[in-house]
Amino acid sequence: MEQMFNDAPLADRMRPRNLEEFVGQEHLVGKGKILQTIIRQDTIPSMIFWGPPGSGKTTLARIIARQTNSEFIQMSAVLAGVKDIRDTVENAKKQRAMLERKRTILFIDEIHRFSKAQQDSLLPHVETGVLTLIGATTENPSFEVISALLSRSRVFVLYQLTKENSMQLLSAALHDKERGLGQLNIKIERKMLESIAEYSNGDARTALNILELSSKIGKPNKKNVILITEDDVKQAIQRSNLLYDRAGEEHYNTISAFIKSMRASDPDAALYYLARMVEAGEDSLFIARRMVVFASEDIGMAQPTALVVANEVFRACETIGYPECAINLAHGVVYLATAKKDRRAYEALRSAQADVKQYGNLPIPLHIRNAPTKLMKELGYGKGYEKYPEKKNFLPEKLKGKIYYCR
Repeated sequence: MEQMFNDAPLADRMRPRNLEEFVGQEHLVGKGKILQTIIRQDTIPSMIFWGPPGSGKTTLARIIARQTNSEFIQMSAVLAGVKDIRDTVENAKKQRAMLERKRTILFIDEIHRFSKAQQDSLLPHVETGVLTLIGATTENPSFEVISALLSRSRVFVLYQLTKENSMQLLSAALHDKERGLGQLNIKIERKMLESIAEYSNGDARTALNILELSSKIGKPNKKNVILITEDDVKQAIQRSNLLYDRAGEEHYNTISAFIKSMRASDPDAALYYLARMVEAGEDSLFIARRMVVFASEDIGMAQPTALVVANEVFRACETIGYPECAINLAHGVVYLATAKKDRRAYEALRSAQADVKQYGNLPIPLHIRNAPTKLMKELGYGKGYEKYPEKKNFLPEKLKGKIYYCR
């Protein structure tokens, strides 16, 4: 059991100790879901948790280690190096030898910041089972984690908490007398808690930090009741978010405003939010990557060259870097913001994916199946196929006539 200090931040004190206390991510931790199952069976694979800040990545890693009685070692990819990994491996080998093959879970926060060499150094130890890796990242692991490490890990996607999730956490913190604020006589209206939940944007840490700061700003009355007012909450919000945090909530607010400004064809707003990110030192490749996605998702067939431009901007950021690549980003932002918009291809893909999830792999019509052997030809594979038919009947029978892309 980890020691808990009274002066630790509320968010740390209220960190869930088991899955029963954990809030959110029901698709992973709900009854009968994957994380519950692997903990119960004690079959913990190496895994990557991909999700926004405050969604529970670190907490889940700690819970898994605690409930499987595993050695838990945490390191930050920003501070750790290959030597730290080497030391951890040696310690893990000793643990296995002395404690009947006790598992060592190495939790790496912000694993996307590990270099390729650092990630490569993990491979042999993950593969042999000396280490069970749990990596946490806010970035798409497909881009940021080497393929060899990905292939040896399960990727679990975490989503930002809902408003209801955040309200549940705030309520628990207010009533918990051991770890929360329950020993204080706090009075706060529900609408104030809702304001905190909405502002925190699904980040549990942000929500609890604001609540804690509000409780310190609030003044006790004659009956020693701390009444948290709307003004107290506003002050707490302002104090908690004076700086742009590249791994925090403002990071996501700014990139959201940036994307939505381009979507609304407002180059001035898009350039403003670009400037905020550039001045804050945001990773140029992070910005450019979002632009590549935007080019296909929001512009699509209205101006197919948008994808070419976005890719070239990404390439320029790779080869040039700051400060000059800010000009390339600005060039691309203006182009994407002023381009015509067409989301039909994106929406068609999502609709087709929904049918695949609902119906599974429906039988492919015989006439468009591959027929490399005589037996397949005798079974009707490829029979009647026309290169340019007047009447198109290429979809499975169950989806015949279905239109995904509205021309």
